[in-house]
Amino acid sequence: MAVEGLIDVGWLERLRAVTDDFVEQSRSLTESNVIFDLDVGHSASEPRLRRLSSPTDLHETYWSFASASPLVDVVVDLLGPNVKFHHSKLNFKAARGGEEVKWHQDIQFWPHTNYDLLTVGVFLEDVEPGMGEVGFVSGSHNGPLFDLYDGNAWIGALGDADLSTAGVERASCPIGRAGTITVHNCRTVHGSAPNRSNRARPLLLQTYAPADAYAYTDLVKRSPHGEELIRGEPARWARHDPRPCLMPPSGAYRPIFASQQRED
Repeated sequence: MAVEGLIDVGWLERLRAVTDDFVEQSRSLTESNVIFDLDVGHSASEPRLRRLSSPTDLHETYWSFASASPLVDVVVDLLGPNVKFHHSKLNFKAARGGEEVKWHQDIQFWPHTNYDLLTVGVFLEDVEPGMGEVGFVSGSHNGPLFDLYDGNAWIGALGDADLSTAGVERASCPIGRAGTITVHNCRTVHGSAPNRSNRARPLLLQTYAPADAYAYTDLVKRSPHGEELIRGEPARWARHDPRPCLMPPSGAYRPIFASQQRED
């Protein structure tokens, strides 16, 4: 689902300003760290980022947006009155080749007791065709959950044999002006091509869970806002979907870009 122009100019200006500050901070880096995931060709003179990890942990503007902006009303309309925040990320998709994100589903990275988690993306800039826009396979959240391993290696992407089953050829790729949002379920198959344009395509992503969805992993254990209730009442009972869920590797594992590209 995509809704064009939902986020107003005031929020966009605040988000862009703090994002520009983090891009400036990245100029001094020569390799990725737990906050900045650097893209190929990153330098002090031309910063190129793949991701800013957990932005809501890094600056109050990101947290205020994720917890108190119109996004929360959208999520409550879809999930019900009792909602928790799970995590956030900012994918930059640098100009002239920003790396692809291979087809995948989200929930295998952070499995929960049920499948009602949603991720809301926000276009921080206008998105046009050819900018590596995200493609979503409509209805795939009702289909199979795919294996994101290659043998014993976690790759965080569908294998070649599963791509035809997943229906990626019929994916829709929303475009729109800055402030447009996308919403997808945690089982939705999605991915994005490299950015062939001369402009970056920053996409701010926030994931929310119903209060009765509980994580099987400790991915956000150290986050000051992970699992924080942002609307309604806490759950007294966990709700369990009977369908099984693939588990990621135990312990720490690499971000999606590094896993998919099989970086050492």
